[in-house]
Amino acid sequence: MTQSWLAPDHPNAVVGGEPRLPKPPGVFRQFWARHPRLTDGLIAGIYGVPTISTAIVMAVIDGLPVWFAIVEVASILAATVAVFLLRRTRPRIVLGIGMLVCLVSAPAGSIEIIAILIALYAVAVYDSSRSAWIGLGLSVGVAALTSFLAARLRDTRIVEPFDFEPLGSSIALALFMLIATLIGVTVGNRRRYLDALIARAHDLARERDQQAELAAAQERSRIAREMHDIVSHGLTVMITLAEGSAVTAGRDPERAADAMRHVADAGRDALGEMRRMLGVLTGPADAAADRSPQPDVAAIPALVDGFREAGLPVRLTTSGPAITEPTLQLAVYRIVQEGLTNALRHASGAQHVDVRIERRDDDIEVTVEDDAVHRSIRMTGAGRGLAGLRERVALYGGTVEAGSRPGGGWLLRATLDATSDRPGGDA
Repeated sequence: MTQSWLAPDHPNAVVGGEPRLPKPPGVFRQFWARHPRLTDGLIAGIYGVPTISTAIVMAVIDGLPVWFAIVEVASILAATVAVFLLRRTRPRIVLGIGMLVCLVSAPAGSIEIIAILIALYAVAVYDSSRSAWIGLGLSVGVAALTSFLAARLRDTRIVEPFDFEPLGSSIALALFMLIATLIGVTVGNRRRYLDALIARAHDLARERDQQAELAAAQERSRIAREMHDIVSHGLTVMITLAEGSAVTAGRDPERAADAMRHVADAGRDALGEMRRMLGVLTGPADAAADRSPQPDVAAIPALVDGFREAGLPVRLTTSGPAITEPTLQLAVYRIVQEGLTNALRHASGAQHVDVRIERRDDDIEVTVEDDAVHRSIRMTGAGRGLAGLRERVALYGGTVEAGSRPGGGWLLRATLDATSDRPGGDA
């Protein structure tokens, strides 16, 4: 069971600082909540000191045997210690000891039920209502048995503390026990209800924090994917052009200079896309950030031209209706960009690199394939490109196929769900 808000060590706030949990109302209630052992000690003292004193006095007045007086005082002392130590944690043990005290008091003719009343309240509050009602039934039976034993052992028709006959005394004791149980059940149910509400508040706060962490992780993954697409594409083109320029610089300086100009253009394009990404991350306060839109399918021909200038023999083919949904256009652009970047990086000696974008009724298929017999291992990456591509395509319920072609070369085929691109579709 969760700890009650009345407990002194219950946290007053949850992760994130909200929601603030309620404090016990009133100065006195807060004081007793902070000092539970003081409360238990006072209850034990109020019960034990006068009860032990009365038992000793009555034993002397009635001339009871010394051994009986010792047993009675020892049982009351045990009940007092149990009330102090176990009232909150083991209330059933306190109830059992209280019943024992009640039975031991039978020869004295005065039935001790205070320990039972304290224990019934504690069982209802700190254990469960069901246990309290079961304890009430057992306690009533013990009290009735003690009443009849007291009358028989004392050879009298009057049983203390009510000076009733055994039956009347049993009924009176049962009423007092019922009152203690009802009060305990009421307080215990309210306590458990508040515990459930506070536990629910903690669960909601934890769920809120977990959702925030998941959203942050998804955003980091998206940013990493975009950054990889930008940096990997730009650097691959620049490295390829720079290597070609270094090879041709001695015999064709003009061609080398033209290649270096393309390197500068590729670097500026990558820097521009990087600034757009950083502008989105830094927010509206960064007025100098470029706010131009993300690339779409209309930018694919220019992308293909850039790879042709880098020496990659690319052929672009499109078919089907136009793609209008912006996020789908960006996804198609990134797929083509990743496929051509991998071809430029690994497909050295390729005679043909085909890019096909086919729009059908329910899906969009993007294919990038080359005929390179031998795959180059230079500039080998960590595999983040294809992993990010699969994550991007999975957002649209699509699939990615990447691997060697049967006749030689490499194939990248991605299929996207195009239903969100139709009128009335969910983006």
